[in-house]
Amino acid sequence: MLLLVFATLAFPWVGAAVAGRVARALPPRWACWALTASALLLAGGTLSALIGLFHVPFLASLENLPLSRTVREWPAVLPLAGAAGALLLLQSVLLARRWLRHRRVLKLAWLSAQEGVGDGDVLVVPGAEADAYALPGHRGRPGKVVITSGMIRSLKPEEREVLLAHERAHLAGRHHLLSAAVDLTATVHPAITRLRRALAFHLERWADEEAARAVGDRRTAAAAVARAALAGSARGEGRGFPLLSATSGPVPLRVRALLGPAPAGPHGGARRAGLTGLAGSVLLAAVLALVMAYGLHEYVEYSARQLLGVPASCSDLWGTFDDVLGVGGR
Repeated sequence: MLLLVFATLAFPWVGAAVAGRVARALPPRWACWALTASALLLAGGTLSALIGLFHVPFLASLENLPLSRTVREWPAVLPLAGAAGALLLLQSVLLARRWLRHRRVLKLAWLSAQEGVGDGDVLVVPGAEADAYALPGHRGRPGKVVITSGMIRSLKPEEREVLLAHERAHLAGRHHLLSAAVDLTATVHPAITRLRRALAFHLERWADEEAARAVGDRRTAAAAVARAALAGSARGEGRGFPLLSATSGPVPLRVRALLGPAPAGPHGGARRAGLTGLAGSVLLAAVLALVMAYGLHEYVEYSARQLLGVPASCSDLWGTFDDVLGVGGR
C-alpha cells in the first residue's frame, strides 16, 4: 500500500504536465479554470496521501493492534508517519506565511494608492515610473485600476483605453482569486509551481482578449501591450498576486497572439481533446485519492487480522495485491 501512497505523491508531476498541455489547447478563459481546478485537485490528492500515511498507527490502534506490535511488524511505520506529519506541519506553516504575505502586499498596495487621484474606478498615481495594475477590493472598498502618470504619458490615447480595459477585465473576472488559489496550493507540492506560472500567462491572455474585444482593434491592443511593457520595468511575475499588471507575463507571446485571430471557443476535435484531457486528469486524481484512502484502511485491517490470528474477509484482495508487488508491511 506504500506504493500507492508514493504514487499519489508523485502523480502531481505528471498531472501538472498534462494540465499545462491541456491549457495550451484551450482559449484563455477555459485554460485559467482548467489550471486552477487541476492545482486544487493535485493539492487535495497530496494532502490525502500525507494524512493517510500519518494516520497509519492510529488506524492500527482501531484494529486493536498495540503500537509495540505494530512497530515490531512494520519498523518503518513510525518514521513514515512522522515524516508525513512533519511535511503536513511544514505545509501549514508555508501556507500561513504565503497567505499573510498576500494580505500584507494588498494592504501596502492600498496604502500606496491613497495618494492617487480618483476618477471612477481609476486611480492615477503621480510618478515617473510607468506602471498599471488591477487592485482588488479590500475591506469594503471596491477594486480599482491603478495607473501612474508616467504610464499615461508613455501611451497614446487609444492605447490607454486598451490598458484600462485590460485591468478592468482582471477585476471583473476576479482573476486575483484564481491566482491566489493556485499560489497557495503551490505550498503543498512543488509540481504545482509549474501551474502557477502557466496560470499567470493565461490570466494575462484572458485580459488581453477582453481588452481587444472592448476596443475592437486587435492591432491596437497588441501595440498597447508592447508599449506598456517597454515603458514599465521588467517585473517577471509582478509584485504579487493582488497586483495583476499589464506589463507582466511573456509579452512577446501575448503580442503575437493578439496579432493573430481571436481564439474561438473549443469545438470539434480540439474541444473533445481538451475536455477529455481535463476530465481524465480530474477523474484520475479523484480515483487515486479515494482508492488510496479506502485501500489504506483495508490494508491495515487485513494486516491486523493476520497478526491477531482472526480470519480475514474481503480484505484478502488487498493483501494479495501487496504480496504480488512485494510491498507488504512485513
